[in-house]
Amino acid sequence: MDFTDFDHDERMIARERLSEDRDEKSLRPLTWDDYSGQKQVTDNLKVFIEAAMKRGEALDHCLLYGPPGLGKTTLAGIIANEMGVNLRITTGPAIEKAGDLAALLTSLQEREVLFIDEIHRLNRNVEEVLYPAMEDFALDIMIGKGPAARSIRLDLPKFTLIGATTRAGMLSAPLRDRFGMVHRLELYKPEELKVILRRDAEILGIGIDDDGLDCLARRSRGTPRIAIRLLKRLRDFAQVRGEGLINREIAEFGLNQLSIDHLGLDLTDRRILETIADKFVGGPVGLETLAACTGEDAGTIEDVYEPFLMQCGFIAKTPRGRVLAPMGWNHLGRTCPADIEKKLSGLGVTSSKSVVSEQISIEDVMNDSDHQDGIQI
Repeated sequence: MDFTDFDHDERMIARERLSEDRDEKSLRPLTWDDYSGQKQVTDNLKVFIEAAMKRGEALDHCLLYGPPGLGKTTLAGIIANEMGVNLRITTGPAIEKAGDLAALLTSLQEREVLFIDEIHRLNRNVEEVLYPAMEDFALDIMIGKGPAARSIRLDLPKFTLIGATTRAGMLSAPLRDRFGMVHRLELYKPEELKVILRRDAEILGIGIDDDGLDCLARRSRGTPRIAIRLLKRLRDFAQVRGEGLINREIAEFGLNQLSIDHLGLDLTDRRILETIADKFVGGPVGLETLAACTGEDAGTIEDVYEPFLMQCGFIAKTPRGRVLAPMGWNHLGRTCPADIEKKLSGLGVTSSKSVVSEQISIEDVMNDSDHQDGIQI
């Protein structure tokens, strides 16, 4: 296969924010009426906000986590708007020193909302300053050095900290435990994405019918950020190849031109599936070997591509490496091997030593030998 066409600086269906998403802020809803999806999370937040307002208190600290592009920043803005207070936005990497955090906290007003995106990337020294601020609404500051050094405590206004992260497991236990509310954002259903796309199309002045909305929503990987990005690209196809309206014909043509299939997989996703199928007869194959064969970084495969392929049930991880699951074979339109159950167990090795499927990596051999050492015959 020739993979030269697969090299893109930015994936059209990447969940991370790209340069073309710069007008995302103007599309964000400010009230619950304009917000769609995450029903359980929003229902609970409405109760908590209403209760806090009745008591005249600040909302308890809230942690939002989940894949990128699901609306964590949008939810923070709605919470602040419903509370009738200002929203201060920053990111974990931007707060380099404890003094930066102290300046930010002392400038807050009563009941204001401080939103820290990528909170898992906070510096550990900064994080320790945050503990008393979250728990006691106080800031401990050291004055002087040596024997003359002394600590003073500054009282802070009652504020609400909203942290957002894509990796909740990287948060330290002390920080995670100080959040009174922890909510996971789930991928959106096509029906929910259609509501979002219809609203954004009206704001952007894009003509799109129900069939176009349905086609676009089903190929957006359950992520509003991807859906909105694809909506803008289909607008271009509608203006140049159509009559300005995104219908099913234009949507399917444009998405096929962008190499996005009916489940939202792009060329790189399919390249990974085809590599496992063609070069390793379905696997198992080690991560480093797969990265070398596809020309992708091992970390990128593990963090960016694999999660969605595993959510779709296309690949599976076994002790010996990655295996193409039956649904993956079906998606490629190929017949699933008879020994797939043995491969998925992570223990089976085909009896014939001459078959191509035995082309496994050093990582696989080491993992398999470690496993065999633990078996007594």
